[in-house]
Amino acid sequence: MIPSYDPHDSEYGLKLLEDLTTNAYEIQQKVLEEILAKNAQTEYLKSFLNGHYDKKIFKQKVPVVSYEDVKPYIERIANGEPSEIISAQTITELLTSSGTSGGQPKMMPSTAEDLERKTFFYNLLVPVMNKYVDGLDQGKGMYLLFIKPEISTPSGLVARPVLTSYYKSSNFRNRPFNRFNLYTSPDETILCSDSKQSMYCQLLCGLVQRDQVLRVGAVFASAFLRAIKFLEDHWKELCSNIRSGQVSDWITEPSCRNAVSLILGKPNPDLADLVEHEFATKSWEGIIKKLWPRTKYIEVIVTGSMAQYIPTLEFYSGRLPLISTMYASSECYFGINFKPLSKPHDVAYTLLPNMAYFEFLPVERNHEEVVLCNGVSDQNCVLKEDETEKLETVDLVDVKLGHYYELVVTTFTGLYRYRVGDILMVTGFYNNAPQFRFVHRRNVVLSIDTDKTNEEDLLNAVTQAKLLLEPLGFLLIEYTSYADTSSIPGHYVLFWELKVKGNNDLEELIDPSIMEQCCSTMEESLDSVYRRCRRKDHSIGPLEIRIVKHGTFDALMDFALSEGSSVNQYKTPRCINSEEAIKILDSRVVGRFFSKTTPFWEPFRMETK
Repeated sequence: MIPSYDPHDSEYGLKLLEDLTTNAYEIQQKVLEEILAKNAQTEYLKSFLNGHYDKKIFKQKVPVVSYEDVKPYIERIANGEPSEIISAQTITELLTSSGTSGGQPKMMPSTAEDLERKTFFYNLLVPVMNKYVDGLDQGKGMYLLFIKPEISTPSGLVARPVLTSYYKSSNFRNRPFNRFNLYTSPDETILCSDSKQSMYCQLLCGLVQRDQVLRVGAVFASAFLRAIKFLEDHWKELCSNIRSGQVSDWITEPSCRNAVSLILGKPNPDLADLVEHEFATKSWEGIIKKLWPRTKYIEVIVTGSMAQYIPTLEFYSGRLPLISTMYASSECYFGINFKPLSKPHDVAYTLLPNMAYFEFLPVERNHEEVVLCNGVSDQNCVLKEDETEKLETVDLVDVKLGHYYELVVTTFTGLYRYRVGDILMVTGFYNNAPQFRFVHRRNVVLSIDTDKTNEEDLLNAVTQAKLLLEPLGFLLIEYTSYADTSSIPGHYVLFWELKVKGNNDLEELIDPSIMEQCCSTMEESLDSVYRRCRRKDHSIGPLEIRIVKHGTFDALMDFALSEGSSVNQYKTPRCINSEEAIKILDSRVVGRFFSKTTPFWEPFRMETK
């Protein structure tokens, strides 16, 4: 199911996408047939299908599962049992997810063929971008990419994040020359295991080659903003290296140092003066376009929880287009954004029907107290684990416009009817393939009583509240939250890191009355159950916002990395439960503010039709 494709042939690439999306139903049927034919004798499928591989029986007998259901099988493989437990193909490595189970990263099976599938997927991004942006073969991309050290398992298989796997693979390291996909970062800097040295060297290479840079980016918006923060802290040293033609002594990784030295070349005082002038300006508004003047767009994921970074990215970028090209996870690569220049809030991904077999659990997206989800009553349209088997899934081509679904995948690598945990909304169709907007992760992030606030609801409330601050020159750089139950009743606590446009002292400029209004606005923006708990039940106390010092969320990231998180996959958690993490945040608080009003609430009334 992996068509041969020359990535230099954009015309054929676009034709291939047309064929895939036009024949979505037929391709999906072939994908399922191939997966079942190859894997019917695996221990897992045989326990349900008795060696048969009829598609109807598959849906009748094989249950929709979550990670906890398949975890024992994956752990057996990690402990040395054969791949045939779940896959006829040899499992070559395990991919660690940003999600966790029992405090540890989830592990997903992967095969050698799966790397070929990912390479095919990446190659298809090129013709889509070429369709909308001219001249991408006339320069390079400054993409900040990182790896994470591998984890050994008793079986000898390595466990590592999906992007680390790809960057370390021969598919990436020995990739054919492609004039549309040239990077300013040498592979040695991407593959450097020291994330600080890697960041420094990649930024140095990007500055030296500034006149060749046509696009900049990272995987997540948060990672790109971390790079800007790194520039703020290290620009003088970077300029000194350019001026002298010598890399700083603390860059000690030999292959990384040698690769950067070749790019740095001779002393270049003129370039050093040029970029130093831009760095030294009072405001860094539009700094990306000033440092890399030929840049056409910023490529980062700005969907889902990453959407909160959009205003900050626009501030630094001079409002360059923000492009989210793809939708993927450790389980599987899913889809491509066929309209990359669309506004971030309009981004939709078209699932490619040859990547996996896709099913969808219908969910209702409704902010009222009772929600019907395919016959199941649940407060926040999160399908209950013990009721999953009662629910019928919908095939890829049968989803309905405007409806919400939870994504379920059957992969070529040993996952069968697996709940990814993402909630998607159908926004349209490209030929016969549906297009989806990523809404949020299934799991609730905050709860004190019967309230269940998910990531999207929290983002919406934060977005409404920060509108009060933006006219005053404040930017919300980062936020997280936790449910403080140390007092009765418990209450929501938000940690906000703010930036002031200019160099003024943050603490002196914070107006307590405005911050209290932010607290109240957040509460008014939360759902009916929350507001009922606050106003009628008095089971939740006033919402609190704690303002933290600049750099606090860098310290939180450092803590997460020390606990084993991946640099490349790290995203600021929208809710934290770790006592150590809360202590890190609390030690940097410079202001605490509470809602002074009780939010409006009235009982829900169903309208008679």
